[in-house]
Amino acid sequence: MRVAIVINTSWNIWNFRRSLVKALQAAGHEVLAIAPPDDYSARLETELGCRYVPIRMENKGTNPVKDAQLTRRFYQVYRRERPDVVLQYTIKPNIYGTLAARIAGIPCVNNVSGLGTVFLIQNLVSRVALGLYRFAFKFPHRVFFQNDDDRQLFLQHRLVRPEITDLLPGSGIDVQRFQPATEFKRQQPFTFLMIARVLYEKGIEEYFEAARIVREAMPGTRVQLLGGIDESGNIGVKRVVFEQWLQAGNIEYLGTSDNVAEHIGRADCVVLPSYREGTPKTLLEAAAMGKPIVTTDVPGCRETVIDQYNGLLCQVRNGPDLADKMLQVLRLSDQALHAMGQASRQLAVEKFDERIVLEKYLRVVTEATQARRRVAPGT
Repeated sequence: MRVAIVINTSWNIWNFRRSLVKALQAAGHEVLAIAPPDDYSARLETELGCRYVPIRMENKGTNPVKDAQLTRRFYQVYRRERPDVVLQYTIKPNIYGTLAARIAGIPCVNNVSGLGTVFLIQNLVSRVALGLYRFAFKFPHRVFFQNDDDRQLFLQHRLVRPEITDLLPGSGIDVQRFQPATEFKRQQPFTFLMIARVLYEKGIEEYFEAARIVREAMPGTRVQLLGGIDESGNIGVKRVVFEQWLQAGNIEYLGTSDNVAEHIGRADCVVLPSYREGTPKTLLEAAAMGKPIVTTDVPGCRETVIDQYNGLLCQVRNGPDLADKMLQVLRLSDQALHAMGQASRQLAVEKFDERIVLEKYLRVVTEATQARRRVAPGT
């Protein structure tokens, strides 16, 4: 069968869906990667063996004229490429790709991997988005959610029928690829690491505030940030503002990297003070590598931490509370710090192994195509 994976960036497919691509290919399916072109598009073909199909898509904004054109572009691609089933991620493929797939007569499976600003900010744009979700989500074969809070929110707003919903443990994590170091070693000085784009909703401002407090209490502590600058819309921190924050000297900015595991391996604790997530891949990677985690007690993040067991939960939008939790981890004995990391590894293996995700996707691809064949003769 021909399976299309549709996301808002080629980078997203490369970073988060590689294992799914390989699993589909191993099951004998041809995989199309449909996404806007970027630096990772060619790698999808040369290194993953997908057939890459470009599509123009603006990831930000809700201009109805442009979005209608996007639906048309999705329809043209789906009709031309004729996939047997479409797997869609992120808001615009989930909405406009679903409408196009419906018109084209192709079953689709959607993945709600985080609600973004649509549910964080209540305004006209968010109300329009809710209406679009409610209309588009009449049609998917299945809608996967990455945490039950998100699923319940969609059900409460009557955006989707409960019988077509299912839960996944995020994107899952390859627990064979991401493993703890063979020998526990506390870094000198103690090192915190946050992995995220430089967005306000990731808790970046609170992280800078917490870094100042932590370093005042424990001078010399390293507080690192790995992730790209994103100035788009109103959620990205402007470069000039970000550079002013860096001048205080409390955060060590690492830029971006294709080898996140290397940076996690050199950290004592991974931090993510996000306002809301699906299930953060970076925290799953940290857990699989046996790192304690400090993250916010919000949907998506709280799923990765059992408080006081493999990490600590902090209050959202609260820099001082984040600093307090970071200091609690820093002050743990070597034995307690190691035990917390081992607990993270155990949680990753038992709850977040990517095989759970891959098996569900392989099943639903078969189900969706079989359902299409049953319906086709009478249409």
